[in-house]
Amino acid sequence: MSKGNQKLQIIPLGGLGEIGKNMTVIRYEDEILLIDSGLMFPEEDMLGIDLVIPDITYLLENRDKIKAIVLTHGHEDHIGALPYVLKQISVPVYGTRLTLGILEGRLKENGVDSSMLHPVMQGDIINVGCFSVGFIRVNHSIPDAVGLSIKTPLGMIVHTGDFKLDYTPIDGKMTDFRRFSELGNKGVLVMMADSTNSEREGHTPSERTVGAAFDKAFHNCRSRIIVATFSSNVHRIQQVIDTAVRYKRKVAVLGRSMVNVVNISLELGYINAPEGTIVDIDEIGNYPMSRIVIITTGSQGEPMSALTRMSMSDHRKVGIVPGDTVIISATPIPGNEKLVAKTIDNLLKLGANVIYGRNKGIHVSGHASQEELKLMHNLVRPKFFIPVHGEYHHLVQHAKLARELGMPKDHIFIAENGSVLEFTKDKGAIVGKVQAGMVMVDGLGVGDVGNIVLRDRRQLSQDGILIVVVTMDRATSRVVAGPDIVSRGFVYVRESEALMDEAKARVEQALEKCEEEKITEWSTIKSNVRDALGRYLFDKTRRRPMILPIIMEM
Repeated sequence: MSKGNQKLQIIPLGGLGEIGKNMTVIRYEDEILLIDSGLMFPEEDMLGIDLVIPDITYLLENRDKIKAIVLTHGHEDHIGALPYVLKQISVPVYGTRLTLGILEGRLKENGVDSSMLHPVMQGDIINVGCFSVGFIRVNHSIPDAVGLSIKTPLGMIVHTGDFKLDYTPIDGKMTDFRRFSELGNKGVLVMMADSTNSEREGHTPSERTVGAAFDKAFHNCRSRIIVATFSSNVHRIQQVIDTAVRYKRKVAVLGRSMVNVVNISLELGYINAPEGTIVDIDEIGNYPMSRIVIITTGSQGEPMSALTRMSMSDHRKVGIVPGDTVIISATPIPGNEKLVAKTIDNLLKLGANVIYGRNKGIHVSGHASQEELKLMHNLVRPKFFIPVHGEYHHLVQHAKLARELGMPKDHIFIAENGSVLEFTKDKGAIVGKVQAGMVMVDGLGVGDVGNIVLRDRRQLSQDGILIVVVTMDRATSRVVAGPDIVSRGFVYVRESEALMDEAKARVEQALEKCEEEKITEWSTIKSNVRDALGRYLFDKTRRRPMILPIIMEM
């Protein structure tokens, strides 16, 4: 490629117009750098699905070109897909200590080798192929978060990662404004910036404000306290521990992911607790309830989480008793509102005092609001801008914000997952599309559940299933026994005998017709039975149950 034809490509494979599965490809000629590799949790209509990861077909097709994966922070929507990706693509992975500490635990759970993990410090610069990658300290709801500066032969790319501008951070480490400003002064070709809170005016409050709300709640409480938050919100956990120490309470940790993160954070020094403060959950009975704080998972109402099971009196170690104070230190992720509301209702029914909602001060966001986004734009001053992270309306609002700051409309790109954005030193354009989308994980199955299977699951959940069993003579194709009809999730047979008798008659008619027309192919017989029974049931019930004919041969 001649110098005048140099082109830089940016290809988002996830994280645009959705909450989660962030993954971005940076490509220059035949070298690829991958930023993050996250997952998203299933939506309501994804029945039975455990989690969703990005489609990595493009990466598999170009695996020999991938030089490294660099990580911005340790949240699941940025690292959660790596156990699946690294099984198929073996490349170095660079991230900060806590990020890699959390990731290493995930890799061990999935039987994936962790020898390719390489820790870096905030402020480090590494060389990967033709790329020079800098790790810039930013504030977020998890420690060790970084933005990225990616120097390419064509120009500088800045990726903010998830960030906020916290002037009083818990660990005393502020976002590195100076580094972003230095990059802006030298010239930035493209900036990709967090858009999650682009619709929220003003500034995002400091994480430290939550400590004051905890102090107020603890001061007024004479009973046991249960705090539910994200397991990865290490600063929030630290503030709970600090407040518990101040009020001479012991702290127990509940929930597998919470226990894992707390243990890793204690080991690496990101959480500090005086000796004897943290006790095993099995030991809480040794102390008065007024001296106990439990930190748990379940702030999003997840069905199998510890708090949800407690709210349903279904947890084997902790039961809610009247007088318990439950603090839900998080706001519902879009789509989880009903689950959270149900958990709160159940807790209240059990006699707990529940503190929740942003107006109580017990939660603040980890993402920048409009005034912080404006400051980032003014520091970096990129030639081109790509809003990332968040739902589509967040991307649109962030693009609008950039235009208000004076950026030309044709220098702003609201892309879709799979879009190929191509840049020269003077121009940028969306020039094509690669395969991108969702791969659904169900148990041990990765990608074996698609839209057709989900459609069948939805149909089963809505209208149920009818199984038609017929025994036939293989030689003559005559009915020897049956038909028998089994209903599951469609109607209660004992209360719908007339309907089921008529349904059986329709099946017999369909079989007689097949015999008259000398139809002997079993697949055709099944199809005729399915069609005849389906028409009848829809006419009578306006429902379309799944009909499964089974022919047993003699």
